[in-house]
Amino acid sequence: QVQLVESGGGLVQAGGSLRLSCAASGRTFSSYTMGWFRQAPGKEREFVAAVSSGSGGNVYYADSVKGRFTISRDNVKNTVYLQMNSLKPEDTAAYYCAARLGTTTTREGLYLHWGQGTQVTVSS
Repeated sequence: QVQLVESGGGLVQAGGSLRLSCAASGRTFSSYTMGWFRQAPGKEREFVAAVSSGSGGNVYYADSVKGRFTISRDNVKNTVYLQMNSLKPEDTAAYYCAARLGTTTTREGLYLHWGQGTQVTVSS
């Protein structure tokens, strides 16, 4: 079992940057594929980014964030990050960290472990 705690959300102006962190408990963090998802008010939760287990050599991004967001992991600190640059008002959402044992996927339903979320609000 792994427990996830997100941090780093907040209010930022359009064009600004934020870095989200997701701290994981447990000794097997490196075994987990990690993902970030987001849910805007009135919308379904959607995939944002994912990084493979181990060294994190494989990363995937939603088209809407490609070139602006970067996912990375630090297996010593048991933490996954989401660096968000050039933020837009449409990036406003609650951001969730998720983990799974298995191959990297963008499919929300295949992630078994979820954090409580952190709110990101981008003003225009």
